[in-house]
Amino acid sequence: MSPDQAPASSRRLRLGMVGGGQGAFIGAVHRIAARIDDRYELVAGALSSNPERARASGAELFLAPDRCYDDFHRMAAAEAARPDGIDAVAIVTPNHLHYPAAKAFLEAGIHVICDKPLVHTVEEAEELAALVRQRDLVFVLTHNYSGYPMIRQARAMVASGMLGRIRVVQAEYAQDWLATDLEANGNKQASWRTDPAQSGIAGCIGDIGTHAFHLAEFVTGLRCTDLAADLTAFVPGRRLDDNAHIMMRFDGGARGMLWASQVSPGTTNGLRLRVFGETGGLEWQQEQPNELRFTPLGEPTRTLLRAGAGSLPEASGISRTPAGHPEGYLEGFAQIYRDAADRIAARLDGRPAPADVPLPTVEDGVRGVRFIHGAVESSRRDAAWVSLANKDA
Repeated sequence: MSPDQAPASSRRLRLGMVGGGQGAFIGAVHRIAARIDDRYELVAGALSSNPERARASGAELFLAPDRCYDDFHRMAAAEAARPDGIDAVAIVTPNHLHYPAAKAFLEAGIHVICDKPLVHTVEEAEELAALVRQRDLVFVLTHNYSGYPMIRQARAMVASGMLGRIRVVQAEYAQDWLATDLEANGNKQASWRTDPAQSGIAGCIGDIGTHAFHLAEFVTGLRCTDLAADLTAFVPGRRLDDNAHIMMRFDGGARGMLWASQVSPGTTNGLRLRVFGETGGLEWQQEQPNELRFTPLGEPTRTLLRAGAGSLPEASGISRTPAGHPEGYLEGFAQIYRDAADRIAARLDGRPAPADVPLPTVEDGVRGVRFIHGAVESSRRDAAWVSLANKDA
């Protein structure tokens, strides 16, 4: 049996990448994450739409020249036809290319790992979800914070009833890097994130608000049914929101609030989640990711550590370093890639996929797009309450 024909579970998965070439930020993060657990080998890419940059980027990553593409449509067709073609593709482009790239690879029968938010419109999101079901493919959305050990522990604690019935959910994600008009000064990251043609109808809530929204649902197991949003663009001339205040109603009667901001001086990557139930509360902050604060009603607060006393298998079982050694952003991404590898390898080998792995899927992507559109509509209607049940594109 040639290496190309070996079971997927006995070899590294062959990974392709769309986007992430020279000058990109998130592509390097994905490549590091994919390699941390040694489950993938990057073998092909359409790393830029500029042919020269695509070739130069591929050369820097030691890709074979014939597998450095300047068009993802050609890449999908060529890789699907190769006996050693890619098993999965990572899509790390600006938002406006997620839909056509994901569609091209799904139609070619290739599993997809895609950055968030999923796409621009609800219609596009639902089309991709239907295509994933039709082709029976794995589609993973890289909400990397759901891969943090103490977030997995928080989810397990809520599910086991340690907080009782959930009453209040508070989520926030605050940054300050867009407090000035960086896009006018040629900053690449700022330019596309504030451009409606590339980012979509939302700025801050699409970029970081969707992370806070996903964590709120991921940890509690609840679904936001309605929201009322006030979106603001504080920087003069900015076309998309850079701050959002959102009230939320969840199924089961819980209430919540979400604040997302990229114009708050003194904050850097302030993702924070607090969950309060009838008998206890939890608090987690991304900038101290290895700690989870748990307060049973009427008792002192306990600080639970990722690899220390009180950690559950959901946390300790995915920790990569001993107690006292920090884990964070890259390992969170790596956990998503590891879980995705398990699921993709099982699918390729015709085995049942691992059970109960809380991996963000295309359906979570649909939820995120509904959240964005609901928030924009609500804000346009002076923060009116909007249902997320059947939000139109």
